[in-house]
Amino acid sequence: MYFFLHIFFFTLLILHASPAATTTATTAATGGQGYGDRQVLTLKKLKWTQQQTVASNCFTQRSRTEKNAITLELHNRDYCSGPRSDWNQRLLKNLLSDQIRVHSLQSRIKILLSNGLNQELSQAEIPLVSGAKLQTLNYVATVGLGGRNITLIVDTGSDLTWVQCEPCGACYNQQEPLFNPSQSPSYKPVLCKSTTCDNLAYATGSSGVCGFNSTTCNYYVSYGDGSYTRGDLANDNLALGTTLIKDFVFGCGRANDGLFGGVSGLMGLGRSALSVVSQTYGVFEGVFSYCLPSVSDEGLGSLILGDGTSLYKNFTPFSYTNLISNTMMPTFYFLNLTGISIGGVALQDLGFGKNEMLIDSGTVITRLKPTVYNALKTEFLKQFSGFPKAPAFSILDTCFNLSAYEEVEIPTMKMHFGMDAILKVDVTGIFYFAKADASQVCLAIAGLSDEEEIGIIGNYQQKNTRVVYNTKASTLGFAKETCSLD
Repeated sequence: MYFFLHIFFFTLLILHASPAATTTATTAATGGQGYGDRQVLTLKKLKWTQQQTVASNCFTQRSRTEKNAITLELHNRDYCSGPRSDWNQRLLKNLLSDQIRVHSLQSRIKILLSNGLNQELSQAEIPLVSGAKLQTLNYVATVGLGGRNITLIVDTGSDLTWVQCEPCGACYNQQEPLFNPSQSPSYKPVLCKSTTCDNLAYATGSSGVCGFNSTTCNYYVSYGDGSYTRGDLANDNLALGTTLIKDFVFGCGRANDGLFGGVSGLMGLGRSALSVVSQTYGVFEGVFSYCLPSVSDEGLGSLILGDGTSLYKNFTPFSYTNLISNTMMPTFYFLNLTGISIGGVALQDLGFGKNEMLIDSGTVITRLKPTVYNALKTEFLKQFSGFPKAPAFSILDTCFNLSAYEEVEIPTMKMHFGMDAILKVDVTGIFYFAKADASQVCLAIAGLSDEEEIGIIGNYQQKNTRVVYNTKASTLGFAKETCSLD
């Protein structure tokens, strides 16, 4: 069986209002090279209002059965967060937060590689910062826990699911009531020195510890920006629509610091024994997929737990690649990047096919090794020429002023993986609009600081694509799908 979630993409800005200008730019008109593999990007101004109010049903769970699937409607956190602040400032903070997450990922990977899995991982920073800190570019799902609904950030780069609990010594503000274990008859603490408690080192980077004068297993997760969650490891019943997962292991947070967007906690979709994927393996057999919608105020995508082939709305065939096994970093999802093509032109780099690349729903902007990024940028600028330049924007160094254009032709971007799998980046995933009036539009790819760091495929480049994770078969598939469901 499978579990089907509608996901509202809460995010930034672009491409959802009225036409911006009066000029249409083509390759010939702008001195381009005339490459054939191109697509049209319609430029639109952002029209946002500070009068937005919180919908009363943003954090309620509405489910229905459809084609033997459980369907939940989910709102984006930005839509539910009340009046908006200045978008341009928020966009800059988005990228700074994303960079913190990437540093955290790279830090944890380096520690795993240098120490080995059998070493203490208490100094590793767990990468859960991007988006959650600033209410952007993450996804939220409403599920049931202990007989009540809770709304959680969904993250493939994390393993432990946790919620804020009463009594709480230090909790951030959330829109739902805190989870109260005393009101759940199925709640049970995990005992210290149990196998489940021992699994924390794998899932969080920090070993479980005994509470003061207590036999309860305590957990601690720290974040790249100094945020953290600390509390008791526990069991309770998790309801995914009408599917009940008994004795689900989660963190009951008693002290939590950081701006997590008003949601109740986080859902981990990583590969450790404590992740949702592993704990529901007997029901969904380690298969899940998502389709992340293009940016809009009320973007609606979907998360499906289980083999939901009949529910996919892809309009291109799936292409599959192997998930790369890494015994030093087994909780991450790695792929073998064999090439990148821009406008049909294959980039040349000796590293293709030799290095693992991480795919992550929580990182926003794709990161490439410096040599690969420089080759991509050079080829992109060769094919997208003649447009006025704009200043760099945070981590994005290839920017243009497109405010005078109604639409532009841009080269396609394809990522190639083992077994001839292809991720064709959606037209909305190539440019990042730093300014709502298109006066600062940047190539939405960034280079890593050195060649030794691991490349990351971010969610911005995964939009309007059905991405299927099959941990049982150790494969990952891509197909184009229009995720914004009508």
